[in-house]
Amino acid sequence: MSTLYIGVMSGTSLDGVDAVLADFSQGVRVLGHSSQVFSYDLRQTFLRLNQTGADELHTALLAANQLALIYANAVHHLLHSTGYQPSQIAAIGAHGQTVRHQPGLHDGTGYTLQINNPSLLAERTGIRVVADFRSRDIAAGGQGAPLVPAFHQHVFAESGQTVAVLNIGGISNLSVLTDQAVTGFDCGPGNVLLDHWCQQHTGEPFDRDGALAASGKVMTDLLNQCMSDPFFRKAPPKSTGRDLFHAAWLHSHVSGFASASVADVQATLTAFTARVCANDVLRYAPHAVRLLVCGGGAYNRCLMEMLQQLLPSISVQSTEQQGLPPLQVEAAAFAWLARQTCLNLPGNLPAVTGASGPRVLGAIYPA
Repeated sequence: MSTLYIGVMSGTSLDGVDAVLADFSQGVRVLGHSSQVFSYDLRQTFLRLNQTGADELHTALLAANQLALIYANAVHHLLHSTGYQPSQIAAIGAHGQTVRHQPGLHDGTGYTLQINNPSLLAERTGIRVVADFRSRDIAAGGQGAPLVPAFHQHVFAESGQTVAVLNIGGISNLSVLTDQAVTGFDCGPGNVLLDHWCQQHTGEPFDRDGALAASGKVMTDLLNQCMSDPFFRKAPPKSTGRDLFHAAWLHSHVSGFASASVADVQATLTAFTARVCANDVLRYAPHAVRLLVCGGGAYNRCLMEMLQQLLPSISVQSTEQQGLPPLQVEAAAFAWLARQTCLNLPGNLPAVTGASGPRVLGAIYPA
């Protein structure tokens, strides 16, 4: 079997798709990266699907088709730029777009929904597709997320050291890697609230370099109010998403600060993300030698500086310094998860998700 796999990832930030071509013949080597930006209309559709609305099934299925075509376009660009043919690729790992995430326990009430059309993606690319990674873990009593800590262990673990890996996408999640065990869980909001506030008040899709936040002052009262959410008192395993941290949640907290400036709220939301993540690092990885940050948040200079200030004894670094650029990590993780599925190997870590045991994840759609 080929050792070449493609991973495509569209995360909670709803900014678009990242695709990587990875070679797993010796460790993990990314051979190419491609990205596609979501249109405004598709982004708004996904946001609507996070809430109950009219004609949801029709809307969701059309969005799934559109997303699969964007995935296929990203794959074609990737193959063209690297010179590989579809027949040389073992499989595509396609995560899909999460619009609902309600994990339960062992009572069969939990579910997760990633909008996707893997059959269409397989048809348009001529490559086997692996999708629906989270459902099996939830069926086994797990949270279905995060799934990336197993990949983080494979790539970033260091013998004799504690290494923490923080993915700051729309939602932030932390992996703690030691010789004895790997733990991981969702910390809370990453960029989801920052991006929403910035787009609403400036028209920009995100706060580039954290410049808006850097121009404001942190509002202690608002920060403390945000930190009071019960989610932050839950012990792992735990996961979250836009089901909890959405525009209405933000409005309910900010509405009491009507005179606050746009920059001050942005600074406070950035401090909120930093504090949530730093608290979890201090609690669950106090002996970490470094914190490796990936996802779009790694490019937010203000956020990275806040993390370093809150974690003075830990070196806060981008995963770029370990040879894997921040926007490639999650896509590479789903390439790796597709490989695990094709080799009939588990992709989850029960200690992370709370599942009753290791499980082979995903469904396979032949080329």
